[in-house]
Amino acid sequence: MLIQKSDYARTRAAFRWDIPRHYNIGVDCCDRIADLRTDATAIIDASGVNPRTVTFGQLRSLSNQMARLLSRHAGAGSRIGVLLPQSVETAMTHLAAFKLGAISLPLFTLFGPDALRHRLRDSGACVVVTDAAGAAKIDTIRADLPDLACVIVIGADLDATLSGLSDDFPPARTAADDPALLIYTSGTTGPPKGALHAHRVLLGHLPGVEMSHDFLPQPGDRIWTPADWAWIGGLLDVLLPALHHGIPVVACRFAKFTAEAAFALMRDHGVRNAFLPPTALKIMRLMPDPPQLNLRSVASGGETLGTELIDWGQRVLGCTINEFYGQTECNMIVSSCAALAPAVPGVMGFAVPGHDVQVINADGQPCAVGAEGDIACRGPDPVMFLRYWNNPAATKAKMRGDWLLTGDRGMSCTDGRIRFKGRDDDIISSGGYRIGPAEIEDCLLTHPAVQMAGVVGAPDPVRGEMIVAFVQLVPGAAGDDALASTLSAHVRHRLAAHEAPRRIIFADSLPLTTTGKIIRADLRVQLAQG
Repeated sequence: MLIQKSDYARTRAAFRWDIPRHYNIGVDCCDRIADLRTDATAIIDASGVNPRTVTFGQLRSLSNQMARLLSRHAGAGSRIGVLLPQSVETAMTHLAAFKLGAISLPLFTLFGPDALRHRLRDSGACVVVTDAAGAAKIDTIRADLPDLACVIVIGADLDATLSGLSDDFPPARTAADDPALLIYTSGTTGPPKGALHAHRVLLGHLPGVEMSHDFLPQPGDRIWTPADWAWIGGLLDVLLPALHHGIPVVACRFAKFTAEAAFALMRDHGVRNAFLPPTALKIMRLMPDPPQLNLRSVASGGETLGTELIDWGQRVLGCTINEFYGQTECNMIVSSCAALAPAVPGVMGFAVPGHDVQVINADGQPCAVGAEGDIACRGPDPVMFLRYWNNPAATKAKMRGDWLLTGDRGMSCTDGRIRFKGRDDDIISSGGYRIGPAEIEDCLLTHPAVQMAGVVGAPDPVRGEMIVAFVQLVPGAAGDDALASTLSAHVRHRLAAHEAPRRIIFADSLPLTTTGKIIRADLRVQLAQG
């Protein structure tokens, strides 16, 4: 746990890792707190008309019962898909999987059949826990999932089943380095890759979460994020760290994010801490006369914040928005912290205590101050992923000696902070999501009118970037507005809404390398030139 000192340097010097040999996320985030404060509030599910409050004691019972049910179909090392929105059921299923010694597989509820098929088939998931809507999606691809033995659907029938099971479950004695979590992340080539994390990943996140929230936990803290718990930002930046610290988590699933709904939720449920992606902040900033909140800390990440957003946060939210940086493979490694130093617009912050983050050159050596290079984190590090699932070549390419390459370019400042300069690849950052173009291109190619497709990002004032698809049609196809709408809907249905192109440009041909690969850099130049 971070101990606040008078400045960043002293805070960093005082920090030491304490990673036990044996550690289990489920036991730590649930059973340990329940033993200390069984009636303390763990989760407030604010979805629906009547909010539901669950204590740590109740969460322990529910997760133990779910672990008993899962144990009928899964065991240590099994992959268990969790296709659910923010809810008590989502939390208890993840905790149950951890206690079982299984590997939890978070899945975004807005994923279409193609996105689900790849993740479930590649992971070899044997169980999926979902709701009725998710079960309907799984039914359409079930024949393509030979390892999937059971789909558990939440609802009254499941509640009855769980109530008949013992709420006592002996958790697996997992090592801190045992696999616990498999989160798929978009890449620039090929389908999404599964980043496999160990149980220690939660401990590795804690300093960054604590720093980005001005030394979480403090008395009265209560946290919420609109980020889905299927992403590392929702699960490991909010839900699990909060449970570890015994802080109540507000869960809510909006049909659509609006500033009005976000402000009302935080006001009505006394939210003190929030992780708000930049896109959410930009939407909220446009609301006239927002209600007064009682926030103590706001953290944001995904793209660099500007002076305007930081100033707005101080005026309207009542606190300085702290900016953090990381990625699925190695998260929460850089952060600003208003409690230690004033924010500097355009600069991400300092390396979080416990993490060795540097800007390095092609030889793996730190760059001089002000010189641009690759942002990297030196291993071993408890927050660092174990490997990519079924992809040793990609795992090897992610490293440069002891350094994990983030794929981002940056430079170090004279005061030790790190300034973000840009991506070193084709990842698109849109609406808080990191989106790889390859999966979208492959999806477009499944439409009979498309001969070739190239996907890039274009600047967008709200989302950071919007997805733009250059499409070469088959002979005889007409590139009109109707087809553009059809192609966007095609991606939305098969993958997810946030991956659907917002602009489609029909082209006679696309720039290719001598080996037939699309040159996305040339597409970005064409886009910039209009």
